[in-house]
Amino acid sequence: MPATAHDRRPDCVAVFNASDDVVELLRMVIEQAGFAVVTGHIDEIKRGELDLQTFVSQHDPKVIVYDVAPPYDRNWNFLEHLRSRPPLAGRQFVLTTTNVARVRETIGTSENVYEVVGKPFDLDVIVRAVKEASRARATR
Repeated sequence: MPATAHDRRPDCVAVFNASDDVVELLRMVIEQAGFAVVTGHIDEIKRGELDLQTFVSQHDPKVIVYDVAPPYDRNWNFLEHLRSRPPLAGRQFVLTTTNVARVRETIGTSENVYEVVGKPFDLDVIVRAVKEASRARATR
C-alpha cells in the first residue's frame, strides 16, 4: 500500500554547534517546525569522538545547521574541509554564528550566515532558512 503524506517521516536536520544551550534551543524550534532533529558538537567531530560519516549515513540529514565560531578563519576552513568530504558533499547547509559582520570581515564570504543571539526573530529566520534548504535537495 502506498505511503500517504500522513505516513511520511519528517525530514531530518542535523544541528552542529559548540554550545549545549544553542544546540538545545535550535533543536526545539526546528522540531516545532516539523523536522526530526539530530545533534552533535563540532568539537567532538574535531577530536574524532563523533564519526561524521557514520552519523550522516545513519541519519541522512537533508539540512545541516552548522555554527561558525571564533576563531572564524580556522573554523571556516574546517567547515570547508567537511563540506568537501563525501559524507557532506552536496548537502544543504544553514550557517550560524554569533557575529555575522565579523565572519564576513574575516572570511570575505557572501554566503548567507545567520546570527544566533537567542531572540525569537533570529530563530524564526533560521527556521525559514532550514525550510528553504530542505526543499533544495531531493532525497536519495
